[in-house]
Amino acid sequence: MARKWQRMAALSRKRISFSRRNKDLDIAESCTTSSNVADKGHFVVYTTDDKRFVMPLEYLSHNILRELFRMSEEEFGLSSDGPIRLPCDAVFMEYVIKLIRRGVAKDLEKALLKSIETSLCYSLPASSFHQGLTSQQIPVFGY
Repeated sequence: MARKWQRMAALSRKRISFSRRNKDLDIAESCTTSSNVADKGHFVVYTTDDKRFVMPLEYLSHNILRELFRMSEEEFGLSSDGPIRLPCDAVFMEYVIKLIRRGVAKDLEKALLKSIETSLCYSLPASSFHQGLTSQQIPVFGY
C-alpha cells in the first residue's frame, strides 16, 4: 500500500514539472505538492486569500515585490514559524508577476508603487485585472 502511494506521489510530481513551459515556474503553482519547501533558487509567498506562489529569487530585486514585503511586515509582522503572507490577493499577485516577466517600464513601476503605497489597490477586482491585460494598460488607482 505504501509503495503504491509513493509511486502515485512520484507521478504527480513529474506531471507538475513537465507542465512548465520555461525555467520560471508557472504563475500560481498550486499547493498540490506535499512539500512546503521551495525548489533551490526559489521562494514561496502566500496571498491574503491563501494562494501559494513560488517565484525565482531574481524577482526579489524588483521594487514592486520589495514594497509588498515592506507592507507585509507592517501588517502581519515578522514571523519565523509561518509562511510569508503578502497583503494582496492572488489576482493582484498574478498581475505583478506578469509585469515582472514582461519587464515593466520604470515609469509604470513607479506609478504602480505609488498606487500600492496609497493602499488603494491591495486587492484589485478581477474585472480590472482582465481589462488591464487585454488593453495592455496598468490600472492605477489614486490619481
